Amino acid sequence: MFDEPGVRAGVCEKLARGDEAMMFLGIDVGTTNCKAGYFGGSGRLESWASSPTATFRTEDGLSYYDPEQLWRTVAATVRQAREACPERGAVLSVGITSMAEAGLLVDRSSGEARSHVIPWFDPRSVPQCEALMKRWDAAERFRTTGLRASYKYGLFKLLWLKEQDPSALENAVWLSVADYIAYRFTGAPVTDYTLAARTFCFDIARKSWDGEAMSALGLPRGLFPEALPSFAASRPIRGGSFADLGIPDGTPVYVTGHDHLNAAFAVGATRKGTLFNSMGTAETLIGVLEEKPLGQAEYDSGLAYGIHVAKDKYFWLGGLPASGGSVEWIRRLIHPEPLPYEELEALVRQAGRMPTGLLYVPYLSGSGAPQPDPHSSGSIVGLRLHHERAHMLKAVLEGIAYEMESIRRAAAKANAKGLEGEGEIIAIGGGTRNREWMNIKANVSRSRIVLPRMPEAAMAGAAALAATGFGYFRDETEAGTAFGGGQADTIVPDEELQRQYKAVYENKYLVYQELYRTYQALTKDVSAGGG
Repeated sequence: MFDEPGVRAGVCEKLARGDEAMMFLGIDVGTTNCKAGYFGGSGRLESWASSPTATFRTEDGLSYYDPEQLWRTVAATVRQAREACPERGAVLSVGITSMAEAGLLVDRSSGEARSHVIPWFDPRSVPQCEALMKRWDAAERFRTTGLRASYKYGLFKLLWLKEQDPSALENAVWLSVADYIAYRFTGAPVTDYTLAARTFCFDIARKSWDGEAMSALGLPRGLFPEALPSFAASRPIRGGSFADLGIPDGTPVYVTGHDHLNAAFAVGATRKGTLFNSMGTAETLIGVLEEKPLGQAEYDSGLAYGIHVAKDKYFWLGGLPASGGSVEWIRRLIHPEPLPYEELEALVRQAGRMPTGLLYVPYLSGSGAPQPDPHSSGSIVGLRLHHERAHMLKAVLEGIAYEMESIRRAAAKANAKGLEGEGEIIAIGGGTRNREWMNIKANVSRSRIVLPRMPEAAMAGAAALAATGFGYFRDETEAGTAFGGGQADTIVPDEELQRQYKAVYENKYLVYQELYRTYQALTKDVSAGGG
C-alpha cells in the first residue's frame, strides 16, 4: 500500500510525466474464456490475451473445471499478454475477477485441491437446495444474504460435497475461482465481499460469514477464507516464481470479485441513477444503492442484492437467462443457415420503425426477476397471417427489452425513485453491436444508452480496482477516469417511439404479467401431457 505521502507524491509525479514504466495486471477468469491484460499508469491497455476455459464432464455427466488445468490456462494467458506487451515495466499490483458462484475445496495444510471446480451452472446441488429451503424461511434468509435460494450458490455445492464424503470439508477452505487463482500466486487464502456474498452463507449487513447457519449445518469453522473489501482483499507474492512476468516478490494480488461488478466499475456505472447492462447469452441489469437493511419490498422485487465493489455501496441485480440466447434461437429458425449479423440488423429494419405489437416472452431458459422461475417457458403472443420473419425477429428484440424494463421498474419500486425513465444505461457486450436493438432498448426504457469504448471491461475493472487498492489512485473516481476509455456512442430515444413502446408495454406486457401464473400452469399441464 502507498501509505507514505512521499511515495504517493513520487507516483503522481511519474503519472504527470506520462511515465508508462509502471504496469497493472488485470485477470478475468470467465465461464468461456480466461483473459489477462497489462495496463499502463494512465489506464491504457498495452496488451492482452485470451484462452478458452476448458470445461470437462464426469462419467455421470457433471460439469467441472480441472483446478490445475485452470491455473495453467491463466498462467499461459498472462505470459502471452506479457510477451505481446511493448512496455515491460514492473507490475505494481494484480487484480483478479471471475465468474461469481463457481468454486472448489482446497486443503489448508498442503494447498492441494480437494475437489474439482464446480461451475456456477452445474445443477448437481438442486436436491440440497430444495431440501434445505424446506427447513429455512426464504424471506429471512434473503434479509441476511440478499439472495433467493439457488443451486448455483456455494453453500449448496458444499452440502453436495459433504454428502459425497463427510470428511472432505475437514481442514479445507472453500475458494471461489478468483480466490483460487490469487491463492496460486500468493499461497494465502482470501476473498472479497462480492464473492463471499454469492455463497448464500454471508451476512451482507455484518460483512461476515454466517456462523449460526454454519453451525446448524455442521460446517466446520475455517471453511471460508477471510473476506475483505475488493480494495483490500490482497496478499503479497512470495518466492520469486513470477519474475519473468514482470511481477516481483511482494507485489500485492487482489481478489477484486464478481466480474459483472468489476465491469460496472470500469465503465463508471457506479453513480446513483446510472444502470449497468451486460448483454451476452444471458443479460443482467445492475444498479447501485446505499447500504440499507433489506426488507419485504426488496424481497418482493425478485431481485438479488449484494455488496458492490464501490465503497460503502450495495447493488441490485436482475437478469434474463436467455437474452442473446433468444437472438441465436430466432436466428437459426428464420433462415436455413444462420444469418450474418449485418443481414440480421437489415432484416429488423424491414419490419418498420413502429413496434410490431407482438409480444415475445423470452423465457427459453426460465425467467429471472421480478418473477423468478427456472421452469417457465417462452412464447410469441399475437401472431397473424401477415406477420413475416422480420416481424418475428424484431419481436424477439422487443420482448427482451420489455423484460429488462420490467426488471428496472421492479428495482425502482423497491429501491429508488428516478429509475422510471429518462436516465442513463451503460451497456456492454455482444448485443451492443446491433444498432436496431439498441434503438429499441432506448425507446422502451426511455433512457440514453451509452456504449463505452472498452472491449474487456471486467479485466479493466480488475486492474483498476487493484491499482486503487494499492494506492496508485486516490479514489474510484480517479481510477474510473483513467481506465474508463471514453464514450464511444450514445443512443438517444425517439419521442414518438417512446410513446408507442410505452403503450405496448403497459397495455400488453403488464397485462401478460398479470396472467403469468395462469399461463405457466397451462404450459406445465401441456408438457405433462406430452405436448
